[in-house]
Amino acid sequence: MACAEHRERGIRRRFFAATVLLCAAFTLSACGNIGRFETAAPSSAISPIKPNRTVAQTPASEREHERILSSYGGAYDDPRLEALIGKTVDRLVAASDRPDQAYKVTILNSGAVNAFALPTGQLYVTRGLIALASDTSELSSVLSHEMAHVLAKHASIREDQARQAAVVTRVVTDMSNDPDLTALALAKTKLTMASFSRTQEFEADGIGVGISAKAHFDPYGAARFLTSMERNAALKAGKTSLDPRAQDFLSSHPATPERVQNAQASARQYTSPEGGERDRETYLAAIDNIVYGEDPSEGFVRGRRFLHPKLGFTFQAPDTFTLDNTAQAVIGVREGGTQAMRFDVVRVPAEQSLGEYLNSGWMEGVEKSSTEDITINGFPAAAATAHGDSWQFKVYALRFGSDVYRFIFATKQKSTESERNARETVNSFRRLTLEEIQAARPLRIKVITVQPGDTVESLAHRMAGVDRPAERFRILNGLDQHAQVKTRDRVKIVVD
Repeated sequence: MACAEHRERGIRRRFFAATVLLCAAFTLSACGNIGRFETAAPSSAISPIKPNRTVAQTPASEREHERILSSYGGAYDDPRLEALIGKTVDRLVAASDRPDQAYKVTILNSGAVNAFALPTGQLYVTRGLIALASDTSELSSVLSHEMAHVLAKHASIREDQARQAAVVTRVVTDMSNDPDLTALALAKTKLTMASFSRTQEFEADGIGVGISAKAHFDPYGAARFLTSMERNAALKAGKTSLDPRAQDFLSSHPATPERVQNAQASARQYTSPEGGERDRETYLAAIDNIVYGEDPSEGFVRGRRFLHPKLGFTFQAPDTFTLDNTAQAVIGVREGGTQAMRFDVVRVPAEQSLGEYLNSGWMEGVEKSSTEDITINGFPAAAATAHGDSWQFKVYALRFGSDVYRFIFATKQKSTESERNARETVNSFRRLTLEEIQAARPLRIKVITVQPGDTVESLAHRMAGVDRPAERFRILNGLDQHAQVKTRDRVKIVVD
């Protein structure tokens, strides 16, 4: 969740599927921005990895760099990781067709599994992705893939395509009075962009596998890591009963099974009798003790509870709800997708009452007669109901210190249960105790050696702060459903 000073940055596109559902259904004219409440480090404090090359900066790339840092919790400072990535990039650059191309890598302080590139050669990789990878060859496959985007000028082409799409969208929406025609035109534009991006992803996979192989890394690292990403995404999607295929339809990335098959086919072109280097031991040593998941300083989810030690509050979602802490809001979705919630922060003038705010027009369909001033655990608040075409809403605004927080609950069919879920969640909002604040610390990856008698189940039982630990242990360590650990193996577990 973004800190209060970033709340006016607006809604970005990296919302979880439920966020799209909520914001689209709400028809908000102005959505508040809570996200991770992160305070991005100033550019002078950032320590990106620089493999002895200078990336040409432009005003646009500098702005985008700052936006990325703000969206992903700033830079993650870890000298061991920086050294490993710097060395890996140097090898990849030397093996590429453009050894003169400069790159600068920044590790982002985010538990999300993501990586991307700017046209200038600025590469970004999250610590969540680094924690998921199991060896240097898997990491090299990600870095070489992003380098391939730069070499093939994909980012520049995307910018041109996006500008063209923006012109089409503007012309259609300005000139057409037919909503069906407008919707069809916009859908076609999105499909064109998605298809264009999928082609780029496949091309970057092929180029990236070639670069990794020529740098003497195991070319099958890409297929292994894409498989881990697929399993990790399925584990997350399973928590909310969302169909991953539906999320992939307009995604900028192709369906992962296709990418795995293509990556394997590319790797077979470079297979040699001695195979490529995985460098697992060095990699595991570098990631030992890396922060896993959310950083408590940005607010974090533990089960159904959200805690923000820095701002000093917590609340708990209803049973069967899964919480996701995005950069803009905390999103909750009930199993089956029939109910959802959003928690964020908004700017409300001190002289404006919370009831006046709820009726101010930021959300359509509010029943002004339903608005009432209330108190929640000693904090001034207001509540109202609203109606949309397919969803019913219960909205709360609560003043905590100098900030105002919103709870927005959506249900397809109003019921006693949905009313109770909203009421109990809001009533659980409270100030954290000093002991709770002091006890809040990040989860970390710990690398251990498998001892005689250890099993997947016994090692998973040692995991802290994660759901479905046995499945997560297998995914983190690249173990399939039937694989077992072996004595003296080095494996990753999550500890607090």
